[in-house]
Amino acid sequence: MAPGAAPGPTVALIAGIDEAGRGPLAGPVTAAAVILDPARPIPGLDDSKRLSPARRALLEPEIQRFALAWCVASASPAEIDTLNILQATLLAMRRAVQGLAFPPDRALVDGNRCPALDCPVAAIVGGDAKVAAISAASILAKVARDREMARLDLLHPGYGLALHKGYPTPAHIAALRALGPSPIHRRSFRPVREALELLA
Repeated sequence: MAPGAAPGPTVALIAGIDEAGRGPLAGPVTAAAVILDPARPIPGLDDSKRLSPARRALLEPEIQRFALAWCVASASPAEIDTLNILQATLLAMRRAVQGLAFPPDRALVDGNRCPALDCPVAAIVGGDAKVAAISAASILAKVARDREMARLDLLHPGYGLALHKGYPTPAHIAALRALGPSPIHRRSFRPVREALELLA
């Protein structure tokens, strides 16, 4: 979370929100919320999917340094299985906004669904490539989740989590069928259910 006091009342605090990790078979879904400083623009912001891992890694500390506030939060595989992936994603987004150093006046979310927040919120399809604050959130969420998957790969070896980040690649599916699901696999997702059935 970024430290510091909120700017004066004449500055509208707009939080950009985005997520990473809705599609993988394993690991958390991660969301970030970022309030950028209009007086300190950050060059190079874009949809995280259009940036190389090296470029994202360079932008992460820039965002954390120059944003007025930022927060990264997540929902666990167990929460995904309990709530479903959409509701777990919205939960992670709410947690990210609630973790900001100060509340935003308004929030803009990438996509077409909005979390329930204590401020006005609007969804923007393709917002991670259109709105700088959403771009910044997409970068923080992606870098944080990739880092977490690399950590989880050490705890649950054999699946290649550090390489594919939990997405359903052929190698991941093959490992899942050979080893069975790990504790961080999403059991509500079909390939994981099918792997469990193979072991039954």
